[in-house]
Amino acid sequence: MVMIMNKSYVLPMVDISKLTSHKTSDRLEVSKALDQACKDVGFLYIHGTQFKPELFHQLVNTAQTYFAQNDNIKMQNYIGNSQNHSGYVPIGEEQFKANTYDLKEAYDINYDYLGLAERRPLVGPNQWPNDPQFKIHVQTYYQHIKDIGLQLFHAFALALGLEENYFDAHLQHAPSQLRLIHYPYNPEAVDSSGIGAHTDYECFTLLFTTAEGLQVLNKDAKWIDIPLIENTLIMNIGDMMEILSNGRYVATKHRVKKVKQQRYSFPLFFSCDYDYIIQPVVQTDPPKYAPLKGGEHLFNQTAQTFQYLKKRIEQGDLVLTNARPLDSFGMNETETDA
Repeated sequence: MVMIMNKSYVLPMVDISKLTSHKTSDRLEVSKALDQACKDVGFLYIHGTQFKPELFHQLVNTAQTYFAQNDNIKMQNYIGNSQNHSGYVPIGEEQFKANTYDLKEAYDINYDYLGLAERRPLVGPNQWPNDPQFKIHVQTYYQHIKDIGLQLFHAFALALGLEENYFDAHLQHAPSQLRLIHYPYNPEAVDSSGIGAHTDYECFTLLFTTAEGLQVLNKDAKWIDIPLIENTLIMNIGDMMEILSNGRYVATKHRVKKVKQQRYSFPLFFSCDYDYIIQPVVQTDPPKYAPLKGGEHLFNQTAQTFQYLKKRIEQGDLVLTNARPLDSFGMNETETDA
């Protein structure tokens, strides 16, 4: 494991190439490095021979073409019209705090489930633009990163003392979401926080981005900038992995600064199946967390940030069950290791 020094912050770099090795010892080696990085920091870089850089470049070109269209065309696929929370997210739709939003637009892609038996609020057919190339390129990238995510689930299982394929049975129709996010050029931007500080709701996130702006709350409760490193993905722990690991890993709060430059960001959020009960799988210590319905938590958190879902709640058309506040996980700015 290589360590990248960033002033007072040490950001781990984990080479995951050996996760494709047929040797158990090789996969255990990566698992150990991943475990250490997630336990110590919760935010890291990963790189490996599995990566296909051409798919990354193709996704950027696809996003640039899509977001260059006028708003009327993009709103034809407004996310509020979808069956599984997929589609175009206009500026201002997503708000972590009331009456505040970041200057960004997005297109959200979920697991494209075309069957009927496993339909859930976040599991169903995607809403796609009327552009076959968009669908092909986005799905190709989604599947590529999803395959890498499955390898990482295997590594986490080994790190937590489980059978290597433990998570496989719980990843059959997981509502893992890919977001294509566009931050337009903003000459009026000042160097301050943009998106409100938050943790990711799922197990872990793999992020590809084209420009800096991401900040992480470190264990000294200080916000630090995350530099870009070519041919890497940025990875972080989410709420569900904090629970699954019984607090061994802690969901990491992060935010995006307001910067002038145009920026594209492509996070893929990895979750388990909608009905899978998220609870500590580590048996060595007493459980620190109560069981949580994974899909329910994911949908509840989503419904507290998107305007079209908030309106349904206000109108009484949608009732949330067991909803937790958005800041229920991770360390707060006022906290320290002490």
